Amino acid sequence: MTPDHEVLVVGAGFSGLCVGIHLLRAGVRDFAIVDAAPGVGGVWRHNTYPGVAVDVPSATYCYSFEPNPGWTRAFAPGAEVRAYAEHCADKYRLRPHLRLNTRVEAAAFDAAADVWRVRTPAGEITARFLVSAVGPLDQPKDPDIPGLADFAGAVVHTARWDHGLDLAGRRVAVVGTGASGLQVIPEIAGRAAHLDVYQRTPIWVFPKVDFAIPAPVRALLRAAPPVGRLVRLATAAASEAIMVLGIVHYRRAPFLVRAVEAVCRAHLRRQVPDRRLRRALSPRYAFGCKRPSFSNRYYPTFLRDDVELVTAGIERITPGGIVDRDGVERPADVLVLATGFRTLEIGAMPPFPVTGLGGVELGAFWDEHRYQNYEGLAVPQAPNFWLMNGPYSVTGASWFSILEAGATHTVRCITEARRRRATRAAVRQGPHDAFTADMRRRMKGTILAQPSCASSRSYYFDRHGDAPYVRPQSGLYVWRRSRTFDLDDYEFTPAKGQPSS
Repeated sequence: MTPDHEVLVVGAGFSGLCVGIHLLRAGVRDFAIVDAAPGVGGVWRHNTYPGVAVDVPSATYCYSFEPNPGWTRAFAPGAEVRAYAEHCADKYRLRPHLRLNTRVEAAAFDAAADVWRVRTPAGEITARFLVSAVGPLDQPKDPDIPGLADFAGAVVHTARWDHGLDLAGRRVAVVGTGASGLQVIPEIAGRAAHLDVYQRTPIWVFPKVDFAIPAPVRALLRAAPPVGRLVRLATAAASEAIMVLGIVHYRRAPFLVRAVEAVCRAHLRRQVPDRRLRRALSPRYAFGCKRPSFSNRYYPTFLRDDVELVTAGIERITPGGIVDRDGVERPADVLVLATGFRTLEIGAMPPFPVTGLGGVELGAFWDEHRYQNYEGLAVPQAPNFWLMNGPYSVTGASWFSILEAGATHTVRCITEARRRRATRAAVRQGPHDAFTADMRRRMKGTILAQPSCASSRSYYFDRHGDAPYVRPQSGLYVWRRSRTFDLDDYEFTPAKGQPSS
């Protein structure tokens, strides 16, 4: 059969846009990018809470082929990141390929026709090749706390902020102190009459070297692109040094993690003179077990008279407030859920049911047999399917270098299938299993294998105790591998009656 599209990409965030750009560069024109939202940007379209910004230096937060000399701050605010996504969609002429307001409900592989049948509320879309490019931080996670549904006040998740919500004069309770909480808490502390912050596990916090980038500097970066590339290279190298040498090769360089922890502890000591409060804000797990962040405003917020840090844990939520495990009830008019996202669980990875060969649903298969994914992208049970940002895909490199590596791998496979006149491309079981075994072996030498990580409650880990969110290799290696992996690790099957080349 002739499908509706040769390639269907699900997700119009930076992952999906990257795949679309790579497809156009490879001469593939028959593709569509669908997204449930009314516009592009993905997580940066959804996350508009007060204080939202990148938590890595702006210089690394762009495609290598499309540097952005226009960032106004060293850590770009969320609105600028979303504008950059819109710019890329326009410049690379992706608008004609977009099908917005289109939510994918499920996908099933038709083995007789070698096509994917993708269900949406508007009807079925068929495609030869399917790419899931929905980011890992897409589905907000509400806390599993008794009584949440009974709360009589306003409830808002940071990932779906209500800008009509007025916090002035109200008692606000923030649940969660991860990366989103760290950004939103200082912003709303001055607006609310009183702020209670419920912390389950503290976060490692770096001092934030943030500043406005002067207009003359931005003009220089526009006029001299090599300067911008040099800055990008330097910031990416620093990230690689910490994440790869310290986190991935922890057994070889434990001193690097200790040095980073010392920097963070010194930052905490400088900003919080109270020893008891400092102890409550100090992580008990090793740096790297959980996502860290940067801030100069987070710690001082807890020195305010109208802010209280609650570490006793939450027993239940009542219609009028929160009861902690010490039995103390604190009144609240507004609940702010800074509780992150669903990641390594059924329904989140992949982000919709994906049924491959033999009726195997990928999410259920992974949940039962542990997460596994060749080069972080493909499994034998799902031919013609690639999952961007899947298990074993995230390295310490720039997020955009991860996306570019995934897009390069995917489009290499699609163009090779076209060259061989193949209607089916499936990674072979042998290379897939060898990659998975290698990842699990390498993981034993990382910081994530340390016992203290068990207390971090990190989304890096799944219910099996594995940490398949992370790929224990350097970003440079992954970049090179995406361009050099053996295409014969895939089996390319031509359509019936067609010769292979």
